[in-house]
Amino acid sequence: MHLEGGDDEEKWLAEGIAGVQHHAFYMHRALDSNNLRDALKYSVQMLSELRTSRLSPHKYYELYMRSFDELRRLEMFFKEESTRGCSVIDLYELVQHAGNILPRLYLLCTVGSVYIKSKEAPAKDVLKDLVEMCHGIQHPVRGLFLRSYLSQVSRDKLPDIGSEYEGGADTVMDAVEFVLQNFTEMNKLWVRMQHQGPVREKDKREKERNELRDLVGKNLHMLSQIEGVDLELYKETVLPRVLEQVVNCKDELAQYYLMDCIIQVFPDEYHLQTLETLLGACPQLQPTVDIKTVLSQLMERLSNYADSSTEVLPEFLQVEAFTKLSNAIGKVIEAQFDMPVVGVISLYVSLLTFTLHVHPDRLDYVDQVLGACVRKLSGKAKLEDSKATKQVVALLSAPLEKYNDIVTALKLSNYPLVMDHLDNGTNKVMAVLIIQSIMKNSTCISSADKVEALFELIKGLIKDMDGTPVDELDEEDFKEEQYSVARLIHMLFNEDSEEMLKIICTVRKHILSGGPKRLPFTVPPLIFSALKLVRRLQGQDGDVVGEEVPVSPKKIFQILHQTIEALSSVPSPELALRLFLQCAEAANDCDLEPAAYEFFTQAFILYEEEIVDSKAQVTAIHLIIGTLQRMNIFGVENRDTLTHKATGYSAKLLKKPDQCRAVYACSHLFWVDDHDGIKDGERVLLCLKRAIRIANAAQQMASVTRGSSGPVTLFVEILNKYLYFFENLQITSAVIQGLIELIMTEMQSDSTTPDPSADAFFASTLRYIQFQKQKGGAMGEKYEPIKA
Repeated sequence: MHLEGGDDEEKWLAEGIAGVQHHAFYMHRALDSNNLRDALKYSVQMLSELRTSRLSPHKYYELYMRSFDELRRLEMFFKEESTRGCSVIDLYELVQHAGNILPRLYLLCTVGSVYIKSKEAPAKDVLKDLVEMCHGIQHPVRGLFLRSYLSQVSRDKLPDIGSEYEGGADTVMDAVEFVLQNFTEMNKLWVRMQHQGPVREKDKREKERNELRDLVGKNLHMLSQIEGVDLELYKETVLPRVLEQVVNCKDELAQYYLMDCIIQVFPDEYHLQTLETLLGACPQLQPTVDIKTVLSQLMERLSNYADSSTEVLPEFLQVEAFTKLSNAIGKVIEAQFDMPVVGVISLYVSLLTFTLHVHPDRLDYVDQVLGACVRKLSGKAKLEDSKATKQVVALLSAPLEKYNDIVTALKLSNYPLVMDHLDNGTNKVMAVLIIQSIMKNSTCISSADKVEALFELIKGLIKDMDGTPVDELDEEDFKEEQYSVARLIHMLFNEDSEEMLKIICTVRKHILSGGPKRLPFTVPPLIFSALKLVRRLQGQDGDVVGEEVPVSPKKIFQILHQTIEALSSVPSPELALRLFLQCAEAANDCDLEPAAYEFFTQAFILYEEEIVDSKAQVTAIHLIIGTLQRMNIFGVENRDTLTHKATGYSAKLLKKPDQCRAVYACSHLFWVDDHDGIKDGERVLLCLKRAIRIANAAQQMASVTRGSSGPVTLFVEILNKYLYFFENLQITSAVIQGLIELIMTEMQSDSTTPDPSADAFFASTLRYIQFQKQKGGAMGEKYEPIKA
């Protein structure tokens, strides 16, 4: 059926075009022979093809354009006739005798164009006559195209400022009146289309109306092009008349399109000065009109106008643009009470964008927009509509993008209240965006109050929301979120020590409420941030003239101790041990021996009770040894206790090679070059001898279990330790020589497993010995007996 209908329409169009061409051919012959009567006769027959009702608007337009081209030729003929002495008035009367009204009116408009150009009558009289005569065609499609033709032929003949047709009785007001009258009648015809035909074809008619909308909109464009339409005339006459027609037509399609046309074709300055009138029409439109898009486009244009020049900004303040827009949006939302949430929020997004462009310094305006959005969302559950959620994210992102400074956004009291309406997933996305903004702009958050407000904003990343278990989250996403929080903590800083401690305590309060799974990510940056503060406070002992200072390393270490202990609930003993050792080293630099000893004690307790994996034990004991070696604050008793523990645990590691390496590493605990009180050569040698015994045991064990000795790497490593202490301790060259020979013997043994890296290491060690010999002097003499 549909295809057949389409084929029929193509056939009808082809017949119509053929008819136009046929009659135009004879019209041209009559024009060429200056036969006016025949020319008019054939032109009437040609234009009669436009009387058809069988074509859709799209096809009718094709037929109309063929006729239009021929009418231009006819108009040129009428001009030539008038120059040859033929009276235009007579022509004007002559064409009115055409038998059919539609061809008659087309010819009347064509001659009328020549009539105005001849100036034999005032332009306003001819225009008024033509626009009123067009009332004779009330068929919507035929009427629209006829009046469109009238607009087309008269647009360059309107009495406008600077036009040859202005003056005398003809004024700009006449041009405006003509266009407004034609616009009104065309809109009525356009709206009437919806009532023609059966109800089942309503969608089809709406589509056809949509195709014809530009014919109506061109009138508004003509109005905007009239030079004489200044602000005063626009304000007093043009806009009220146009809006009256828009409101009274009560048609959804017409109201939306014409409001859009008004906004697009008239100057921004006019919109600003007539804002109240324009906005006053919005609540009067049909409830189904997409007014949010219209208002959004208006605010976008005004925003661009504000961006164009700073000189226009006072105008916005003068007319109270923000207040008027805000009130209008409120009235529209009230009038369209069933407007979807996404529509409401998109209106507030547009208003906020406008505010940030025009009044970026008015944070109260920005907060007012957010507050209005909060009031609209209050009482509703978390947003589940993805489109609405996207609009809320746009609303929250706008201040971040404008100010490039989260500190400014933190001053907005309604900002976190808007975020509360986001679902958990989107809340996290927004929180990550906030952190990214801080990192991108290197924003420093410098007060505890701001940190409190910030962490309230990003609480979706810091703790479980609404009972959502952490276990249900994607592991990679969870890690990335927590790394973002960790990076954020490093951006919190204040030169004032007291304020910085408040910041640390604020962060601590929030992250400790985040559950055990988050602590391994968030505690370390907090600890290091606090340790930075400790370094700045080095030298303060906590008391000044009997009064306690507000911030001291001792206080901070107490907080750090409690914070690291929280990691035991994770459990994450290896991380806690590392942090305790970092704190011990900082306490050492602050000359706080009790604190340093306590941190070491906690590290050893973790090692004894929590760390059971053999690899983790190896790593931990080396960390303990390395940190303890750098400590210089301990008295003899405390140091002996700690070194005894370290050497004891080193010898108890599961694997012999690990035991050996840990024991020879302990030798450094008894000899520290820059500390005269820690130089016990005897205990150094005890450690090294013990390491050799363990290495021998490792070789024997390897021989028993695998049938071959392990590599000699351990002996080479011990040899290097001996060489390190050779310069300071009473180590004889015979000991070094014996160790070298032992290694060489082992390497030559058939039972030793070949190891190229061990061979290279040993060769490098021997080259070092040769180098020391060649240096000469006391050291050269010491190395001389060694045969390598």
